[in-house]
Amino acid sequence: MDQLRKHAVEILNAGIQAVDSATAVRRCLRLTGDALSVGERGEFSVPLRYDSRVWVIGAGKATAGMARAAEDILGKKITGGAVVIPHGHPAHLSRIPVLRAGHPIPDAAGISAAKQIAAIAASAREEDLLLVLISGGGSALLPSPADGVTLEGKQEVTSLLLRSGASIHEVNIVRKHLSGLKGGQLARLAVPAQVVTLMVSDVIGDDPATIASGPTAPDPSTFRDALGILVKYNLTHQVPEVARAFLKDGLAGRRAETPKPGDPIFDRVRNVVIASNAFALAAMARTAAAMGYETEVLSEQVAGEARIAGERHVRRSKDLRSRHARGSLCILSGGETTVTVKGEGKVGRNQEFCLAAAMAMDGWQDMLLLSAGTDGIDGTTGAAGALADGTSIARAKGRGLSPVTFLEQNDSNTFFSALNDLVVTGATGTNVMDVQVVLCV
Repeated sequence: MDQLRKHAVEILNAGIQAVDSATAVRRCLRLTGDALSVGERGEFSVPLRYDSRVWVIGAGKATAGMARAAEDILGKKITGGAVVIPHGHPAHLSRIPVLRAGHPIPDAAGISAAKQIAAIAASAREEDLLLVLISGGGSALLPSPADGVTLEGKQEVTSLLLRSGASIHEVNIVRKHLSGLKGGQLARLAVPAQVVTLMVSDVIGDDPATIASGPTAPDPSTFRDALGILVKYNLTHQVPEVARAFLKDGLAGRRAETPKPGDPIFDRVRNVVIASNAFALAAMARTAAAMGYETEVLSEQVAGEARIAGERHVRRSKDLRSRHARGSLCILSGGETTVTVKGEGKVGRNQEFCLAAAMAMDGWQDMLLLSAGTDGIDGTTGAAGALADGTSIARAKGRGLSPVTFLEQNDSNTFFSALNDLVVTGATGTNVMDVQVVLCV
C-alpha cells in the first residue's frame, strides 16, 4: 500500500502542476508589437494604441500567479490595477497592488477591495484595456452588497448556503442577485473599455457565468431563480429579512436585474477559460500511464452529497476493476461535491467523500482512493483531502474509532488525522475543483 500511496500523491501533484495559474496565463497571452494576442492559438488579438492604458484587476485563489504572469508579459504597459486574494496567501508582485480579503465568508476587507476594483473599472476609457483575472474564490473575495443589503446579511446568506448542501452554481445565483458587481455588473461598469477576462475554472461545465459568479459574463439567472434556491433548501425564513426583501423586490421589478445575454454592454467583452479540471485530469492520466497503469477517466462531473458520491464512486470503481481483472488500473475523476453540515466536527467535502468510500471498500484488497482539492484547501481544514483503502476501517476500529459516528458528526478530518491519512499540500495557488485517484493492483 505504501507504493500505491506514493503513486497516488505523485499523480495528484502532476494534475496540480498542469493547472498552475501563471503557466496557464503564459500559455494564453502574448504581446506582439502593438497587440495583445489571446488564446493558445492566438484566437483573437486586442490592439493597443499609443494612448491605451492597461489595467489589470481580478480576484480569486489563483489570481496572484495569474497576475505575476501578466506582469511578466505586459511589463511597463501596465498602468495599474489591483488583485484580491485570500488572507494568508503569499504573493510577490511588482506592478499590481495585492489586496487581501476573507474567504469563503466575505469580510470588510473584501468590501474595501471591491470598491477599489469597481473604481478602476469605472475609470477605464474606450481606448483602454481592462484585463480581468478570475478564479475560484473570487465571488467571496469581491463582496459588493447591493443597495440596502449589509455585509452581515451577505455573510449570513453565504454561510447558510454553504452549510445547506447547495451547489456552487446555486450559491452563486443567490450571490449575484444580492451584489453590485457579480453577474456581469463589473462589465457594465467598464463600458466603453475593451475587457478581456481570463478564467481558471472551478465549476463543472466551465461556464463563465458561474466562475466566481461571472462578474464580466452575461447572467441567464433571475431573481425568481435565487428565491427558488432559498425555498429548495428551506432557507427562506432563515436568511436575514433585508436579503429576503431585496430578492422579493427584484422579483416584483423594483430592483434592476443582472445584465442578460445579448446586452450590448458585452459587445467589447471576451471571457476565456484558460485552465480547468479537464486539464488536470489529462495530465494525471499521462503520469499514471507513464507509471505503467492502465488509465480511465471515469467522470469530470462528480457532484452531489460527498458521502453518497464517495460510496457510489467505490461501487463504480469495483465494477471497472472487474472488467480489468489483470494489471494495474488507475481510475480518475473530478468535480465538486457538497456537504450538508449537521454535526459539529471538522469537515471538508473530500475528507467526507473518503470516509464514506473507506466504509464502502472495507476489506477490499489492493485498492486505494485519494480525493483532494486542487487548491490544497478542503473546507475549513488544513488538509487538501485524504487517502482511504481497504484497511482504513479496520485500523480505525483498532484505535477505538467508530467510522459511523465520525460520519454522522461531519468529523472526517479528525478521523483521517488519527490514521495519519490526510493529504496536505498547502495552498497551491490554483483551483480547478477536486480530483479523485483510485489505484488498483
